[in-house]
Amino acid sequence: MSAMLTADWCPLGRDTYFRKFEIYSMTWQNEINMENVSVAVGQYGGPIAIIRDRKKFVKVQGIGKPIISIYSASGKTISSTVWSSGQIIQLGWSSTEDLLCIQDDGSVLIYDMFGSYQHTFSMGQEAKDMKVIEAKIFANINGTGIAVLTSSYRFFLVNSVKEPKVRRLPEVPSLSVPPSSWTIISEDRQIRILVAKDRELFVLKQSEQHALPVVPDFIEPISAIIEMSVSQNNRHIALFADSGCLWIGSADLRERYCEFDTKCPSRPKQLVWCGTEAVIGYWDNVLLVIGRQGDHINYGYDSAVRLVPEMDGVRVLSTYSHEMIQKVPLVVQQIFRINSTEPGSYLLEASKQFQKRSHRADEYIRLVKDHLEVAVKQCIEAAGYEFDAGNQKMLIRAAQFGKGFIADLNPDSYVKMCHLLRVLNAVRDHKIGIPLTCTQLQHLTIQVLLDRLVVRRHYYLAIQIARYLKLPYNEGSSRILAHWACYKVKQTQLDSEQVARDIADKLGYAPGVSYSEIAMKAADCGRMQLAIKLMDYECSASLQVPLLLRLGEDRPALVKAIESGNTDLVYTVLLHLRENMPLGEFQMAVRNYPVAQALYLKYCRDHNRETLRDIYVQEDDYNAQAACFIRESYDPKNTLTMEASLSAAQDSYRRARNEFAAGLCEEQQKLLRYQKTLEDKFRREFVGRSLHDTVYFLLLLHETKLADKLRTEYRVTDRRYWWLRIQSLSELGEWMELDKFSKSKKSPIGIEPFVDVCLKHKNRSEAEKYLPKVKDELKVKYYVKAGMFEEAARIAFEQKDLQALLFVQGRCASADRNLSDKISHLVTQLSTKK
Repeated sequence: MSAMLTADWCPLGRDTYFRKFEIYSMTWQNEINMENVSVAVGQYGGPIAIIRDRKKFVKVQGIGKPIISIYSASGKTISSTVWSSGQIIQLGWSSTEDLLCIQDDGSVLIYDMFGSYQHTFSMGQEAKDMKVIEAKIFANINGTGIAVLTSSYRFFLVNSVKEPKVRRLPEVPSLSVPPSSWTIISEDRQIRILVAKDRELFVLKQSEQHALPVVPDFIEPISAIIEMSVSQNNRHIALFADSGCLWIGSADLRERYCEFDTKCPSRPKQLVWCGTEAVIGYWDNVLLVIGRQGDHINYGYDSAVRLVPEMDGVRVLSTYSHEMIQKVPLVVQQIFRINSTEPGSYLLEASKQFQKRSHRADEYIRLVKDHLEVAVKQCIEAAGYEFDAGNQKMLIRAAQFGKGFIADLNPDSYVKMCHLLRVLNAVRDHKIGIPLTCTQLQHLTIQVLLDRLVVRRHYYLAIQIARYLKLPYNEGSSRILAHWACYKVKQTQLDSEQVARDIADKLGYAPGVSYSEIAMKAADCGRMQLAIKLMDYECSASLQVPLLLRLGEDRPALVKAIESGNTDLVYTVLLHLRENMPLGEFQMAVRNYPVAQALYLKYCRDHNRETLRDIYVQEDDYNAQAACFIRESYDPKNTLTMEASLSAAQDSYRRARNEFAAGLCEEQQKLLRYQKTLEDKFRREFVGRSLHDTVYFLLLLHETKLADKLRTEYRVTDRRYWWLRIQSLSELGEWMELDKFSKSKKSPIGIEPFVDVCLKHKNRSEAEKYLPKVKDELKVKYYVKAGMFEEAARIAFEQKDLQALLFVQGRCASADRNLSDKISHLVTQLSTKK
């Protein structure tokens, strides 16, 4: 139907078209001559780095040192840096848009796009010693990698510049001159280098010890492969021979798509893939587009250009313009191809006629009424592939027009495309200069696009996009504002008070904002006062306190930790202060904070008792000092004797006028001396035992007189002594002595303990001697404990205690069913009487 836009299309084969259109008219027209410079262009509409080509003689004004100039894709100046380091072999951009400068000594210097130095790493000692003669920068699953060729014709590889680990690859057999060409193929996690030694090809893999030879099946004989290019998806390869023959096939060289004679045997200045359908070779003033079926297109240029391969096309950079060559997407062909009968083409024509208020709009709608949903989807999809805003509007307007005739069409794809186009048009603007295609944006994701805007310091646009797309605050506005704040603190010429106020006004207490990270950046820049001011806005004490300590704000850190109620934080500050302050000064500082003082005392009690005692000495707390000495007296690691520690405790108690505690210490010392005497006499361990245990141990040794003496001296109560005597006799099995002891005088603890110890040692017959003497109220219980259920039931019945009788019945039910029945009869009788 429509022939518009097809004027820029060139056929490449029967059903394939390529188009070339201008993205920008370059701002640098009066500054840059592409003939005399080396150019490094970032993918996905990335920045452009330019440096004078050292291989060409150019008249230079001013200083003789090279200058690296960085521009946006529209030619707008971003920054420039005077290069004062070594000789640059290769410039390139990482996936995070850092500038990689590879020197001949193997050093890789990394800068941001504003010329600020980030860091350096080396490609290894051998690269440094032998010098690098060639280098290539490539993208892979790990981000951005680097491969270098040294003057000894050995290859070294780094998979990721973020974690540079240098790997040496196998040597190419008998390689004594530089290879005629080489390239890198990155497929999944396997990275290999394809090296051409004249007509021979070798594959170098990290996992192999030797180079693997491969043979591409050229139809015509060749002398050398002088240029190679791999597609963006690493599945296809193009080999250019010195005869002018271009071989196009699969990356594993097993399948040949075509072989094309370019009629130009000289090495192309560039050989790149245009998507996956064609290869573009650049010779002086000529671009030759060769399809996979052997068809070709010529484009002429008046001046030098630079080709930038992208996943869906090739950008052509010249002194005056920035253009795109790409395969025309199928859906665009379907709509705009001459005499097209696709639904989308009819719907577009209907929309145009409707805009003209022509009745023919109805005729076109009738033609497509059975395929309106397909037509709408085609127009929406085609709009995403257009750079021109007018064409986008035309297609979106057609989709909107078609939607009105479909009752239940889901509008999500239409709304999403409108959002994407608005975002794309915003970043493609000449002032921003990021010429992304819809395909590239979908591959990168919105988050990466926002990151790239942040790196370029387009904070306002990034926030507007995040809000427009209604991204979560943590992923959008909050994160962007945090980056803005980090940039703001680096501007050292601004007043710290004003910067802190501006940041707080912008960020507030939004979720996801970490003032501690911003303050850390300020500290890294040497702006300590600004960092301290920013920490006042941090809500999380766990983030506040460590940074305050790092900034030397010890007391504010302690106050914040105490206010947080987090004891771990308080301990963190206390241990930091103790390590960095004189002990006396530290103790004086801590005593001003009762909570911190209490926690520190607890810490010392568990880990450093000597320090704890020093604190109590400083505080004149004699009771606490005495308590320390007492604890130390029982500590096996104590350097003093137990008696000396108790003596020191006694002195401390007396200073505290605590005579009762001092007396206890004195008695403990007497007991300790007596225990030593007993140890010498009996060769048994007594020292460290309590008074109770000492008496009990003497009774077990049959030293009743000594036990009575100790009992009398320390006024052990009759109740306790009788318990000890009963337990010792039962332990020794002296049942006759136990019986005599029970009759010696009235027991102060009753007769029940005698029964207990007999039953404990399973001596029921001995227990039966004492059962009749048990108190009446306990008789039933003890007869049951002895397993004498019938007697227990009789006593309960005689006492007319129904609950006791039920208790006995419950305990004997499982042991004696007949007895249980008898007791049940007694329960019935007792219940009847009541």
